Amino acid sequence: MGSVIVIGGGPTGLWTAAELRLRGVDVTVVERLPERSPYSKGFTVHPRTLEMWASRGIADRFVEHGTRVPSGHFGLLAERMDFRALDTPFPYTLMLPQPKVEELLEEYALRLGADIRRGHVFTGLVENKPHSVVAGVEGPDGGYALEADYLVGCDGTRSAVRESAGIGFSGTDSTWYGWLADVALDAPPPQVPYTHVNARGTLMVVPMSPGVYRVGGLDLEDRSARWDGYTVEELRAKTAAVAGTDFGLRDPLWVSRSGNAAKLADHYRKDRVLLVGDAAHRHLPAGGVGLNVGVQDAWNLAWKLAAVVQGQAPEGLLDSYEAERRPVGAELLELTDAQSVLMTAWTPEGKNLRSFLGGAVAREPGFSRYLAEAVSGLSVAYPPRDTAAHPLVGRRAPDLRFSGGSGLFSLLEPGHHVLIDMAGGRAVAAVGELPGRWQAVVHVDTLAEERAQWQGVRAALVRPDGHVAWAGTEPDDEALGAAATAALTVTGR
Repeated sequence: MGSVIVIGGGPTGLWTAAELRLRGVDVTVVERLPERSPYSKGFTVHPRTLEMWASRGIADRFVEHGTRVPSGHFGLLAERMDFRALDTPFPYTLMLPQPKVEELLEEYALRLGADIRRGHVFTGLVENKPHSVVAGVEGPDGGYALEADYLVGCDGTRSAVRESAGIGFSGTDSTWYGWLADVALDAPPPQVPYTHVNARGTLMVVPMSPGVYRVGGLDLEDRSARWDGYTVEELRAKTAAVAGTDFGLRDPLWVSRSGNAAKLADHYRKDRVLLVGDAAHRHLPAGGVGLNVGVQDAWNLAWKLAAVVQGQAPEGLLDSYEAERRPVGAELLELTDAQSVLMTAWTPEGKNLRSFLGGAVAREPGFSRYLAEAVSGLSVAYPPRDTAAHPLVGRRAPDLRFSGGSGLFSLLEPGHHVLIDMAGGRAVAAVGELPGRWQAVVHVDTLAEERAQWQGVRAALVRPDGHVAWAGTEPDDEALGAAATAALTVTGR
């Protein structure tokens, strides 16, 4: 069966646990907070994350509690990216406070059988054995040791797991800090989300829940690292300095700040310790991408880790996690650093840059879509090992619709590979009995839609995380079956 310890019970840790339990791995989640925090660090769920949850049959639970916004900002440009043009069943960002995301993910993980221990603190790696790892934990009744095959650190930017494993965290420290507050507004902007930028700084207003708004921004006259909280009068002054009004701001429930530090773990894996989410990357929270990239890290890792601990794949498969996701982390830092410049360069050159890019977003649908795909995670593609592989290999598979009425995401719900046979069953017939290394859902059908990239594809193998592992165009049935067999027996793709 195998076992894994997950340190951190936020969205990333809970999704890691759920994905491992879906495949029958014993999972213990160690979370230091005795109760879920009522405050929301993140509140934006992007289309690729909703596709991920749809591929497990649970997306509707999140959508029903959130607010759909058909656009998104890039660097607080006034001209917003149009998400409605995206090739996805979820052409919008979903405004959903993180506590609700955690509540829904915890319910799902518990239903699958995860052991979630709140009020338990990871104290360090006791021993990294050849075939297991031992973690020290301090619980309400005292200290104890946990032993498992692997340990996954999902414990944030100040990760104790990363430090205990001796993994470096390279990059740049913050040179400025923005502010955030969840408040009541007696006279909110007529349209929200609201953004405004001028010589004094930046401001954004987003609805969080009935009567509560997230107000945040950057005060260009105060970038100090010193911080002991802000009074309601200071919050009003910062808001009015940019917007010309304080919108009747009152009753702050939570006040915080964030900086533009940009750091990336030197490695995502060291021996039997792996890092996921904010433990692996720190960045400016521009565009609300952090939670999304974290759970997508987990989606990439969990099926591989389950296969390794259950003896279905060699340990080397885990190396593909870092090979695939660390470049995504580097791109994340590039994406947020670029927005940091746009939000702070209030010079004649900076204003011209904002005007130029804003005009491109408004007038060039292709550019708007390019930015939206990058921010939403839809453009993530993993380089294939074989340079001669079909161009689809490594790319995200959309929710392909088949003539029989099913969609790809529903086929992915069991968490297995999906072998799509669009050659009338001849690829499956040539394969014969499926190799035992991978569990796979076999679907014999034809596409019910025109998709240029899929023209000529007679069979394809899609990984549990929705990326194409193999696509075959061989006209000869025997050759197609041999290629399908090879795709099912090779590891890592």
